[in-house]
Amino acid sequence: MTTKSLLKEKPAAASPSPEDVARVSETLGRMRILIGRRIIGRTAIANIAPGLEISHLDVLDVMRRIEGEVTVGAIAEAMRIDPSRGSRLVADLVTRGILRRDASQADGRRSLVVRTEFGDSLLAEIRAVKRTLLARVLEDWPEDELNVFSVLFEKFVSGFEEIYVAPEKPPEGELSEAPQARP
Repeated sequence: MTTKSLLKEKPAAASPSPEDVARVSETLGRMRILIGRRIIGRTAIANIAPGLEISHLDVLDVMRRIEGEVTVGAIAEAMRIDPSRGSRLVADLVTRGILRRDASQADGRRSLVVRTEFGDSLLAEIRAVKRTLLARVLEDWPEDELNVFSVLFEKFVSGFEEIYVAPEKPPEGELSEAPQARP
């Protein structure tokens, strides 16, 4: 999907000011550095499960968002990684007792990936650590500002997901502007 086609598909009520766009862009740059370093996830791992890797958390996170049967292929696709890498991550989590493989009820030849009780407990603890860290950052915010921010932030991220998570194939001769790497 190109910028040109995006502008045609979604007419804006009012164009954002260049200053606002610049402020958001600069702030996103700062946030990208924090996200790139995976500060929240690394802190959660250090406090809860020092032997895990960030990519293990990614597997647990994408499993929550997959609609339908959760397979290694679905996990790899959601994470935008090679299926063999997805298979190795799942195998490692199975070995650690965090995940298990079950047969699909729809097709017994298919292997489903399911969190174990230990995996559910671990995920709940990690999410609690993440939420505690976020609560510390947001603790001085007035309630009305936090409410507005949470709604607008979700809207902002959802806008990116609509455009880039499942990009359409560009028309022949046009280059896609969708990023190829994981967000």
